[in-house]
Amino acid sequence: MRVAGGWVRDKLLGKESDDIDIALDDMFGEEFAEMIRSKQLKENPDEKAGFGVIKCNSDKSKHLETAVINVKGMSIDLVNLRSEEYGEDSRVPDIKIGSPEQDAMRRDLTVNSLFYNINTQQVEDFTGQGLADLEKGVARTPLEPLKTFIDDPLRVLRVIRFAQRFSMSIDQQIFDAAHNIELRKAFETKLSYERIMSEMDKMFAGRNPHISVLQMH
Repeated sequence: MRVAGGWVRDKLLGKESDDIDIALDDMFGEEFAEMIRSKQLKENPDEKAGFGVIKCNSDKSKHLETAVINVKGMSIDLVNLRSEEYGEDSRVPDIKIGSPEQDAMRRDLTVNSLFYNINTQQVEDFTGQGLADLEKGVARTPLEPLKTFIDDPLRVLRVIRFAQRFSMSIDQQIFDAAHNIELRKAFETKLSYERIMSEMDKMFAGRNPHISVLQMH
């Protein structure tokens, strides 16, 4: 089992985090939640709490089913390691079970691609750049930026939002990719107004939204 993404990033930055995503490599989240629930009942037969399953919902960027369970007062998401393939006219990917490397490389930023391996108790950096970028404060995509953004143009706004949130500099290749005409077409055709505004709301709720405006410009 691996803790994925934001929790690992925040812990390495010395920040508190209750956003715990557990990535599983050989079992679906609902199946593993059933196992946890069974153990909880053995330890405390009177406990009534169960677990929930969040079904796929592309409008809310939930492209893969997630099981959510409460463990010792903490909400934990259980999801599979995955790989993604995108069509030309949609930001909704075709999802398959993937390796840790595939899961890391499909993410929006290297600093969001880190894993904490619970079994070995080690941080894993499958992009080879996540730890260095976190230390230097650099927002960089795991794959070539244009490929990352055309697959899902919303990631352009996510990069700006995370850069503002963690006071990071944005890799020049990201700005170069953002000027590409093919990306602009993808931004117009693949994204809904609601998804854009959701990112904008989060961006303007941050500490320095004026910096985000300058970066978008």
